[in-house]
Amino acid sequence: MKRIGGFVLATIATGLTLSIESCSNALHAQGYSADRPVGATAQQLPTYLQHAGIEQRLNQSLPLTASFTDESNVSAPLSHWIGHRPTVLALVYYKCTMMCPEVLHGLAEGLKQANMIAGKDYDIVTFSIDPADSAADAAKEKANFLRTLGLPGAAEAAHFLTGSSASIEAISASTGFQYVRVPGPDGKLDQFAHSSVIMFATPDGRLSKYISGIEYPPRDLRLALLNASEKRISNPVDLLLIYCCSYNPVVGRYSVAILRVVSIAGMVTLVVVGGC
Repeated sequence: MKRIGGFVLATIATGLTLSIESCSNALHAQGYSADRPVGATAQQLPTYLQHAGIEQRLNQSLPLTASFTDESNVSAPLSHWIGHRPTVLALVYYKCTMMCPEVLHGLAEGLKQANMIAGKDYDIVTFSIDPADSAADAAKEKANFLRTLGLPGAAEAAHFLTGSSASIEAISASTGFQYVRVPGPDGKLDQFAHSSVIMFATPDGRLSKYISGIEYPPRDLRLALLNASEKRISNPVDLLLIYCCSYNPVVGRYSVAILRVVSIAGMVTLVVVGGC
């Protein structure tokens, strides 16, 4: 057993080392700089990620007067979509091909098993942080989300919004969701570094809970929605943040996002193997 454990540890260590080197090379190729080596630990962030985290704003009211546009090209104040039932919130951008689809997929899978009725027990509101995203982009993402969710009535309960820079800043500031623009493979600033997290709001539009990651256990979702329905505000929790960054097709590698997942998985595996 010790020899097997030693082999596993060596394999994990080698894999993490290769992942760290690969991500460092990718970031260097894209012109990023860092105060410390990328991925040395889950807490050592490159400079450009230091302003892409979450500041929990529990009990903060959402900007219900800010104007947004939904996937049907209907423009209205946020109160048109929020303020009726407990609401699950996600901030992503619709042209993202990395972590954002994983967040929405994880949310749909979790809600599908939460034994609650979309449109009766809760609503879902997704915001794009990219002002260049359109209603057509929102409609495409909503269709993907609904295919995974597969619940009756969900189409009326799920709203995928876009907005102006001012409206996006309003929702970002009220939720504490911080992000930074980063260059894509072509050098254009059309991608975003941001954390992976979903939030919950009470029927009167106050933030009640945050859950980080890309997978959301149905039990956690159900409890968060039930507490929100009763206007209970959770205590701040430590968030294990996974960051969505950019993908470089030239080298064929992801940057920090996948590295952090691998690092976290490696640390958990080390603890489990060490306990054996």
